[in-house]
Amino acid sequence: MKSSPSGETYSIGEIAGYFDLAPHVLRHWESVGLLTPAARISGRRRYTRAQLARVAMILRSKQIGLSLARTRELLDACDGSGRRRILQSHLDALDEQIDRIRTSQQLIAHVLTCRHEDFTECPRFQEEVVAAVTGDITSADDS
Repeated sequence: MKSSPSGETYSIGEIAGYFDLAPHVLRHWESVGLLTPAARISGRRRYTRAQLARVAMILRSKQIGLSLARTRELLDACDGSGRRRILQSHLDALDEQIDRIRTSQQLIAHVLTCRHEDFTECPRFQEEVVAAVTGDITSADDS
């Protein structure tokens, strides 16, 4: 998008096109309180550079896995420490998800190299799958 002099506004179509979004996405974000246009001129939404930046932050928040509700909390937080608390909570959830993915990778790697014809009969697999679900980290030797 071209740089704008102070005070220039953009139509919903211009903002949507810049970010390769359908205009209805921006309308939805308005309906859930994520985005508020600066003004309506002749009944049409007009956005400022500040709203342009907010759309970029919403998109980035989606990329890192925040829900729209959590994104609204993040953007509407009163101060930096409030925003940091929200992001720390999300980081903690991502760490837990990464741990579950690593456990799944290890289990699948074992299955792919297991010497048992039917891996479901493998004692190590049986213990590891139970441990993955219950959080118990003990495992048996591959028999």
